Amino acid sequence: MFDVSFLGAFVGGLIVFFSPCILPIVPFYLSYMAGASMSEISAEGRLAPGVRQRAFFASIMFSLGIITVFVLLGAAAYGLSQTFRSMQTEFRLFAALVVLVMALHFLGVFRIGFLNRAFQMDAGDTQNMSVLGAYVVGFAFAAGWTPCVGGVLTAVVFTASTEATAARGLVLLLVFGVAMTAPFVVASLFIGPFLKFASKFRRHLPKVEKAMGLLLLLFAGLIATDSVNYIAQWMLQTFPVFQNI
Repeated sequence: MFDVSFLGAFVGGLIVFFSPCILPIVPFYLSYMAGASMSEISAEGRLAPGVRQRAFFASIMFSLGIITVFVLLGAAAYGLSQTFRSMQTEFRLFAALVVLVMALHFLGVFRIGFLNRAFQMDAGDTQNMSVLGAYVVGFAFAAGWTPCVGGVLTAVVFTASTEATAARGLVLLLVFGVAMTAPFVVASLFIGPFLKFASKFRRHLPKVEKAMGLLLLLFAGLIATDSVNYIAQWMLQTFPVFQNI
């Protein structure tokens, strides 16, 4: 059955990928995954098939590293929510407050300095990076998350912690992780076209930032009022087609 929380997690993951503190650094990660310099991946035709294949498989492992952290966070949040059932209201309001603060930051109401930082990586000798190494880098990337991930991730993790079962909560984080990392895997297959797209898309990054702020504002309201399930019920009643999804 259709669940608005899964749709929200999926949309949130996509917006995070195209956010101002993720999209600009993707080319550097593609360079790292391919084991090639930025100048080499900028001229896609010069990449050997083996290099492209390496970039593809490394990007999958990188994505799995990120998703692993997200799923672990979901499991931890669910465990805590079950342990402190008597404090569900306080837990919910605190999560709503965190998401609200991040929403106002991205909407430009005020700016919080540390939220503008991005995860930095010392690429070192990319030629010696193994596919397993890409998994470790992805794990480290998620563990040292960029703030653009943090706002939506907080909302999704809280929603996962309130699901009826642990499995549903973990699937919710899985949906978010896949939506956020799938574009990266696709980009590894079409490095040249993606770099051109990313260059042109840069002018739209402020709009994406505002969209993220609005999405977080919506999530903050839904979390604070405990209305996620009511929204899902309304959508099912208004759009019966969702009952078949």
